[in-house]
Amino acid sequence: MKKNRLPSALKAGRLFLKLGLLTALSGLLNPCPARAQSDSLNYDESRIPPYQLPELLVSDGGKVIRTPAAWESIRRPEILRKFTENVYGRVPGKPADIHYKTTFLDQHALGGKATREEVTIYFTKGEQGPSMVVLLYLPNGVKGKVPVFVGLNFTGNHAVQDDSTITVTENWKRINTNNAPTLKNLWPAQRSGWAPARNNKTPHRGEEEHRWPVATLIENGYGLATAYYEDVEADTPDGWKNGVRGKLQKELKIKPAEWGSISVWAWSLSRIMDYLETDERVNAREVVVTGLSRLGKTALWAGANDQRFAIVISNDSGEGGAALSKRIYGETIELINRVNPHWFIEKYKTFNFAPEKLPVHHHMLIALAAPRPVYIASAIEDKPADPKGEFLSGKFAAPAYTLYGKTGLGVAEQPPVDTPVGETVGYHVRRGGHDITLYDWQQFIKFANRHFSYSFR
Repeated sequence: MKKNRLPSALKAGRLFLKLGLLTALSGLLNPCPARAQSDSLNYDESRIPPYQLPELLVSDGGKVIRTPAAWESIRRPEILRKFTENVYGRVPGKPADIHYKTTFLDQHALGGKATREEVTIYFTKGEQGPSMVVLLYLPNGVKGKVPVFVGLNFTGNHAVQDDSTITVTENWKRINTNNAPTLKNLWPAQRSGWAPARNNKTPHRGEEEHRWPVATLIENGYGLATAYYEDVEADTPDGWKNGVRGKLQKELKIKPAEWGSISVWAWSLSRIMDYLETDERVNAREVVVTGLSRLGKTALWAGANDQRFAIVISNDSGEGGAALSKRIYGETIELINRVNPHWFIEKYKTFNFAPEKLPVHHHMLIALAAPRPVYIASAIEDKPADPKGEFLSGKFAAPAYTLYGKTGLGVAEQPPVDTPVGETVGYHVRRGGHDITLYDWQQFIKFANRHFSYSFR
């Protein structure tokens, strides 16, 4: 009987390929691959059904929200609770025994222009429990404290720069190099041949260097703090078992089912923020949280829960991020929940075929950042992420900013390619596909320059 398992899985794989799901599944284990269009998804604006968005400034009790105080005391908590209960799950607080240890220091990185540091964040007493390693770059020769961009990376800290001294974390080794692949330890997408096993993978230094233009950030006076997202939880349906959700239930007073992977990754961004508040070189009031794809969703959710982040940036975050689910364009709630069942809580699956019943919508996720600045970045070829839907979320979040006397996007129509727009809410759609590029980062830096008091010349 065992000999028949693989052929059956392969037959199942061929069946689902015919349904046009290969593209979506390729993203399960390959971080942010180029994504082709699936025939099963809608890419025709004329086929988008009529939809109605929930009122942003009307409370559940029918009260019209007219002031910042009413937003902060009534409507914002309602919206945050609905996202918590229906989409992402809870984000617990700071562990009681969190502590930090600098494990590497190079004060002459990038030809002497920067200090590179590695800081291990331990979530429990001692050094044996769950932890994450933060790769930190700060510019040298700067007077005063510096602002910092914070984001999680997909393929390990060692992939951020081609530097042989950057540590390959123990979690990366455990997830990517231990155990030869077998049918038993592969999950369905791998068994069917849709996605490669990550076992026995070789670490490639600098493979994500184009996504992390460290030199550009340093030249503009910004620091960078990043960590491997799977340090806290592997991006698989059973990743919670060896991650924070499985191992810190007692310490955090939360059960695994009460939060999904995106909430775990958002939680980890707040733990990086905890450390940055202790670093005397960092201006903790000017920290930007950012992310690409699923980590763009993560950045938005982190910014909604943790108001210490001064600016929130989403890059190609799509369904479950900045895109409007009710547009039924590109990725859908059903597809993303089927392909990535661990990202959100189970309640979100009840809206798979009924997005109209979702009590919140993602323009409200953008609004949760108000009055803090938000930037939404799209790519014209990334149709599954619905670039127009991402723009509309920013547009429809504007009333929350108006309460504070601020202007959101300030434009009614999606701008042409490579034409950034917006004031307190920024937006651009660039040429190219699903990725984060130097062009994106250049816009983020300009946006931060406009909103921060910091001046680096």
